[in-house]
Amino acid sequence: MNNHSKYDKEWSLFLDRDGVINEEIKGSYVTDWNEFKFYEGSRKAIADLSRIFGRIIVVTNQRGVGRGIMQHEDLKLIHSNMQEEIARNGGRIDRIYACTAVENEDINRKPNTGMAHQAKEDFETIDFKKSVMVGNNLSDMLFGKRVAMHTVFISSTELPHELPHDMIDEQFSSLKEWADSLQLTELSVLN
Repeated sequence: MNNHSKYDKEWSLFLDRDGVINEEIKGSYVTDWNEFKFYEGSRKAIADLSRIFGRIIVVTNQRGVGRGIMQHEDLKLIHSNMQEEIARNGGRIDRIYACTAVENEDINRKPNTGMAHQAKEDFETIDFKKSVMVGNNLSDMLFGKRVAMHTVFISSTELPHELPHDMIDEQFSSLKEWADSLQLTELSVLN
């Protein structure tokens, strides 16, 4: 269902980080800013999405901190640099939630929904039924579905899934491709 014209400032956008905004390091972690590489077009995509969505929130599993591979300070620096770079390009990230726990059972580790509920506490106007989760893993999709979000799968690190799929509402090769599809829909609504 491509009902893109329904999105407006009442909607919230939840983004995974690695594999969506920046390149994922397979089998390892982005441990400092020098290793953080934006996907081509992701900064512009977030700028475009910032004009559509009322809130843009990053929800990211960052087990490298829990494993002692990097420090909390390293993660904070990566995230502040990421937010500044996105802002310089006309976009915004309103809040970043990072689960650093090692255990899969941790309430905040996706696909568990702790980070979604933290966001709802911090932004009372969030309505999960008017929210989109964009991620590159089925755990991101399950996280979104568990709280009734619309889900967009980015096939940047996995092969595309066969649709229809219980957990995936839409599928694109990149955040840029999805953002571009929304821009095209907005233009066709205006014409």
